[in-house]
Amino acid sequence: MPVTVVVGGQFGGEGKGKVAHFLSKEMNASVAIRVGGTNSGHTVINPRTEKPLILRQLPTAAILPDVTCVLGAGTYINPEILFEEIIQTGLSPDRLFIDPSAMVVTEQDIREEKDSLLRKSIGSTLSGTGAAVQRRISRDQAVKLAKDDERLQQFIQPVIPYLRDSLSSGERIIIEGTQGFGLSLLHSPYYPFATSRDTTAAAFVAEAGLSPMDVDEIVLVIRAFPIRVGGNSGPLLNEIDWETVTKESQRAETLLELTSVTKTRRRIARFDAGIVRQAIMVNRPTHIVLNHLDYLDRSKTYDFINNIELLVESQIDYLGFGPTSILDCLSKKKMEVK
Repeated sequence: MPVTVVVGGQFGGEGKGKVAHFLSKEMNASVAIRVGGTNSGHTVINPRTEKPLILRQLPTAAILPDVTCVLGAGTYINPEILFEEIIQTGLSPDRLFIDPSAMVVTEQDIREEKDSLLRKSIGSTLSGTGAAVQRRISRDQAVKLAKDDERLQQFIQPVIPYLRDSLSSGERIIIEGTQGFGLSLLHSPYYPFATSRDTTAAAFVAEAGLSPMDVDEIVLVIRAFPIRVGGNSGPLLNEIDWETVTKESQRAETLLELTSVTKTRRRIARFDAGIVRQAIMVNRPTHIVLNHLDYLDRSKTYDFINNIELLVESQIDYLGFGPTSILDCLSKKKMEVK
């Protein structure tokens, strides 16, 4: 049962892409699965350019040379974005498998969301993913699946037999979950300020086409300062501003994050243990990664970590200090993720 699931513990933007890439590399994974749609972007440092690469469709392990990427039946595919990312990552066609039952996001889906009030009412990214989900569950006869799109034919393959063969051979599979627990359509305490899907580890496993019995690791990723997308995106307890974060960090450069998809200014807040405790109860992680510790004054980092562990009643296993480094708390060995 060598399956690792990476899940966000807040409202997205926790650094799941960096963690999924890191784990794929460190654990010598042979398969990386990305679930969900293009309404969230995961960032990884491209080794070819040494610059951040934001991926909305492919798993971040796509930039590794020996990993096969899988988009399962629970994926919502925008072919234009997918082909652009194939070029950006240098992913060869033989390293991408798409399940025939994955759904294609159409121009109609994107137009429907743009014509709706979702951006104003809940801060939607308007990627068309939500509209596609809605059409799928309504059993719309016009739904286009991956098997029906000529552009995707070279990648189409029933992925479940392939995944079962990989597991039977003892190969490690990484499932890269999207968004965060606080955005779950089912479990967010802030509904209707949620996304169009469940965002728990169990949901990601189902979207990938695997069984809970296959999973031996669940990695919960959280950040020192939780964020939400800009605009009317829902409650964010203890909200502050980027000027405050910059001042308290004592860094010379101004700290500011833009959303990966809409490029709008993210909202930011102080750590809220409540949403993380709920994420822990639902996901039952085997490991927890705490990212964005570089936003703290270094002299206060140790006390901050200890306080977080007390508040969430769980041990922090890995620490993230920026886009390319993760510190293993158990061995105290710093591992550069590149």
